[in-house]
Amino acid sequence: MATGAHAKDARTNIVVVGAGPAGLTAAYQLAKRGSRVAVVEQTAAIGGISQTAERDGWRFDIGGHRFFTKVSQVNDLWHEILPDEDFLLRPRMSRIYYRGKLFDYPLRAMNALRGLGLVEAVRCVGSYARVRFRPPRDQSHFEGWVTARFGERLYSIFFKTYTEKVWGVATTTLRADWAAQRIKNLSLSRAVINALLPKRNQKDITSLIEEFQYPKLGPGMMWERCAEWVEKLGGTVTTEARVTAVHRQPGRCVGVTVSDPDGDPDGDRRVEADHLISTMPLSELALAMDPPAPSAVRAAASGLKHRDFLTVALVVPEQFSFPDNWIYIHSPEVRVGRIQNFGSWSPYLVKDGRTCLGLEYFCNEGDELWSLPDQDLIDLGIAELERLGLVAPGRTEGGYVVRMPKAYPVYDEAYQVHVQTIRQWLATEVPNVHPIGRNGMHRYNNQDHSMLTALLAVENILDAAGHDVWAINADEEYHEEHRTGEYRASDPDRAAGVSTGRPT
Repeated sequence: MATGAHAKDARTNIVVVGAGPAGLTAAYQLAKRGSRVAVVEQTAAIGGISQTAERDGWRFDIGGHRFFTKVSQVNDLWHEILPDEDFLLRPRMSRIYYRGKLFDYPLRAMNALRGLGLVEAVRCVGSYARVRFRPPRDQSHFEGWVTARFGERLYSIFFKTYTEKVWGVATTTLRADWAAQRIKNLSLSRAVINALLPKRNQKDITSLIEEFQYPKLGPGMMWERCAEWVEKLGGTVTTEARVTAVHRQPGRCVGVTVSDPDGDPDGDRRVEADHLISTMPLSELALAMDPPAPSAVRAAASGLKHRDFLTVALVVPEQFSFPDNWIYIHSPEVRVGRIQNFGSWSPYLVKDGRTCLGLEYFCNEGDELWSLPDQDLIDLGIAELERLGLVAPGRTEGGYVVRMPKAYPVYDEAYQVHVQTIRQWLATEVPNVHPIGRNGMHRYNNQDHSMLTALLAVENILDAAGHDVWAINADEEYHEEHRTGEYRASDPDRAAGVSTGRPT
């Protein structure tokens, strides 16, 4: 992106770190309201984990992003950035692959039990009955939380293998927070009850969204356009530049140092700031403080962990397409965790007669898998697609690799204490530093939750609104559920602490 320049004036001067959904949402709102805003993005790409990579005319998501929200402000903003004709309405579908069979996801009781066969189904029901009478004592970790809701056998089949692929650790070391945010109120008993009750008598039954919006050229289309709007409104967006220091005086942040080889002959430049909005990892923010943060805060930052992943995008004939947006791979004999079908997201991402399948591998930056040469990763992906029987031998036509560091904040036993330590120190010592977004808050936010944290942070800065940004995504409602009968659109807004001005 081009880097613009402004003469100094009396407007609020705000630095935004990161050009993902949260950072660009904040920058766009600030620029619309006349603030002097400068976005600094470490990579060459716009959109963060919501970018759309392009290789040889193929476009593919990094992670897959359904544009669905229960927050009206976010939906309105999507359509403000992109015109309606740039959106497609796509069917929602994802399944689990296990032992050569496909199962609905989230789990539907009858589908799962039928697919497992009579003997295994009886064992699963018996296992579920046991936990109803004797639930796990410890439900603070992922294994206990899920087992209490599905039973030990269904947990081991449909949750354990995939989750350990994602995080690379035993599920007993993961806090239940991640399960609560991704699975929410779904359980075997509710699924059975919902399947058996007469539909006309269900007044508060939750079901999943059946379709979602999607930019026709992928989510990166949204954020590339948003960055253009920021610059048209007078802001700057600088890519391949990194914030290396956050300068502070008693009670406030006063500026940052940006490592920008292309923008300064000496490589570094100082940018003054009245406020700093940060989507950089919370740990990196704490460790970038100048003067340094206290040792307890630095120790908390060092204790926060992330999980990285890479996408191997493989071009195959259209006959090997599938209707799902993605398939979760629970088979332990392969390393791939999830497979996207980009042709099911948008026909504009692929080419006639072929589709592109995105194999997602979860790893740690610098480990053996992360460090494999691209061609070795492509060969691995081809071999695993063939082993799973999803593509016939010898039919893959080409491949590409994209690595994504720090994709997921890790929810281990200590993360809550570490986050709280950093939060409290920031709020006391540099209250004009505003962490937002997934990595900025070390929270497993969806795209719309990340955007909402940005919207509220801007109101806090410009209007002294006093929103609790940390309350976003703290409710118990599953993100892709909607309710029949009693559901009211204002409920999620109210739960998130947003004043909508609508009757409830």
